[in-house]
Amino acid sequence: MIRNIIFDWSGTLVDDLPAVLKASNFVLTQSGQPAMSLDTFRAEFALPFTKFYDRHTPHVPMAQLEEWFHTEFRQAQSSVIELPHAREFLKFCRTKKIRTFLLSTVHGDHFKVQCQGNGFDAFIDRPYTDVWDKREKIHEILRENNLQPDETLFIGDMEHDIATAKHGGIHSCAVLTGYNTLDQLRAANPDVIVEHLSELRQLLEKNNFNLRPPAQQMADAHIPLATVGALIFNSRGEALMIRTHKWSNKWGIPGGKIKWGETALAGLRREIKEETDLKVKNIRFVLVQDCIRSREFYKDAHFVLLNYICDCAANNPRVTLNEEGREFRWLALTEAKKLKLNRPTKILIEAVLKIQKAESGKWKAKTKKTCG
Repeated sequence: MIRNIIFDWSGTLVDDLPAVLKASNFVLTQSGQPAMSLDTFRAEFALPFTKFYDRHTPHVPMAQLEEWFHTEFRQAQSSVIELPHAREFLKFCRTKKIRTFLLSTVHGDHFKVQCQGNGFDAFIDRPYTDVWDKREKIHEILRENNLQPDETLFIGDMEHDIATAKHGGIHSCAVLTGYNTLDQLRAANPDVIVEHLSELRQLLEKNNFNLRPPAQQMADAHIPLATVGALIFNSRGEALMIRTHKWSNKWGIPGGKIKWGETALAGLRREIKEETDLKVKNIRFVLVQDCIRSREFYKDAHFVLLNYICDCAANNPRVTLNEEGREFRWLALTEAKKLKLNRPTKILIEAVLKIQKAESGKWKAKTKKTCG
């Protein structure tokens, strides 16, 4: 049973990635190196962060690198915000009397400034900041606070966090809200991967504060799930594409699980509204797909995918993504095909293009016959 939780800070409780990217690019350019895009930085950045510096700025003393970074970060950290579900999860820990700790590389001064805005320090029993290599600190934390390894969980967003948990002999949970990609986290082999802290809370409550469910729940979890999803078209004939961390940061369509007692169409309308804030009309069924244990999806699952196409109800739709979506684009299907798509979306787009081609051929044949 989990009685103690150790949190990482960046990418787990707060989103400081834009500020860290800005400060890191300042360091790189000051060192005579090119700035990085967000995707490149996420792929390159690693903890301990000395690895990152050794790889890209080995010719600059660490003291100078740190001075540049922290000077720039102080100017950028007003952009740091709390992650969705973080506050609710911290309150949940307090309510359930779970002891909470922080183990992070974040500079102590930055931690204090950010806590002035979010007040998260009130939910942390004891913070450990300024830790360059967490593996060197984990046993000290367990010893100082008399934490039993089998009752302690470390939550983080990077491979180093998972390695730290393994080094300390404690449970590990990886969240998809931070720096590392799904493939990177999978390679670290955590006990569990969750999309966000709300999913972890549901898991703990369902399993009586264990990470693994009882045998019957495990059997129930392997029942295939019925889901709905749709290609949504605007008035220009462009389809809405969404990139999400749940599908290895690949592009796809909005959708999700059908709830108990809900029709497929009602579930589709609800999921689209929740994920995009759009209302749709003219819903048409296209195909059903089996999606069994896809490596693209962030956890082991068996889905039966009901795929549709539909139109925006509004002429000038405004998309508002929830926390699942990273970005969106309106694209013609021929352009959407060029994106890095998850496999079910690729299959759906190809099917819709075939339908459109067939319908166009019928229209042309009909027009020719009428003219003749």
